[in-house]
Amino acid sequence: MDSIPRMVLVLTLVCAVAALALSQVHNVTKEPIENAERAEQLKAIKAVLPAYDNDPLKDTKLEKFEGSSFVFHTGKKGQKIVGRAVKVASDSGYGGKIEIMLGIAPDGKITGIYILKHSETPGLGAKIEEKSFTDLFKGKSLAKSKISVKKDGGDIDQITGATISPRAVCYAVRKGLTAHKEFFQKQKNSETKKTTG
Repeated sequence: MDSIPRMVLVLTLVCAVAALALSQVHNVTKEPIENAERAEQLKAIKAVLPAYDNDPLKDTKLEKFEGSSFVFHTGKKGQKIVGRAVKVASDSGYGGKIEIMLGIAPDGKITGIYILKHSETPGLGAKIEEKSFTDLFKGKSLAKSKISVKKDGGDIDQITGATISPRAVCYAVRKGLTAHKEFFQKQKNSETKKTTG
């Protein structure tokens, strides 16, 4: 009978040691993981915005639009805004979720897109990462472009043999542009009120 309390004690000690070891591993790896994530975000922002001289990860604004949250990273040259980068996603990729960093100029035109994460088919849907595809979005805007694949009557060439992946990218880009328009218009309206009021 006294072997059961001994087993409970041993198991408790093993669990305590394992929990302590896990917390130490977490403490040791937390900072390198955060640094790697920051570096990846900066790489994506740099890829989609024109040259800036501020830290866009510190110059951020959280906006809510249609039940979703958007974090806008503002790139500035001196005091002039050169663009905003925002992470957007679509769950309708062939392999699931596609995450994108979208760069938008103050006038609402796309300055670039960068594919952050995807699980699309290599050689087909994975071609959404290629410059030949991502460059199709540059200079497009909600006002003057139809950001959909050509199969859906839009301006974006789909990838041969893969329509679902480009369609998901278009959806994410439209979502980001629409949120930016809402955000930018609100900001413009508040600035107009300040100058007239």
